[in-house]
Amino acid sequence: TDITEHATGEGKLYLCAVKDVYSGRIVGYSIDARMKSSLAVRALESAVARRGQVTGCTVHSDRGSQFRSRKFVSVLARHGLVGSMGRVGAAGDNAAMESFFALLQKNVLDRRTWGTRQELRIAIVTWIERTYHRRRRQRRLARLTPVEYETIMTPAAALAA
Repeated sequence: TDITEHATGEGKLYLCAVKDVYSGRIVGYSIDARMKSSLAVRALESAVARRGQVTGCTVHSDRGSQFRSRKFVSVLARHGLVGSMGRVGAAGDNAAMESFFALLQKNVLDRRTWGTRQELRIAIVTWIERTYHRRRRQRRLARLTPVEYETIMTPAAALAA
């Protein structure tokens, strides 16, 4: 998980996203005008709601204050998640998120000037849900999209549940 920001005519907009490195899918995210611990907490809660049984999963982040906050650590503990943090100043430790944010920057954020936060919010959500998850094929997933990969790799019993 990580946080990125982008300027609009109304001020900055922050996105906290949680990526499942198995399938490459963004399983949770939160967007807000303020970068507070609640931004990270909402993204993590969103991921838990989407995934369901997450006990024992590792949540990796940088050492940002949002990810070290009491609220965030409490959500990790409540859901049986294991927290993991990268080394100080080592951006490569969170390469999966940095790669996703670079794609977002190239395909959405830098495409035009964003007048309002709402315009940018809609563009981000649309790109994640429609393009990144369902249209963008990934070499490491045998040229499948994250949704296709999860569908194929998830046992039939889990899909029926």
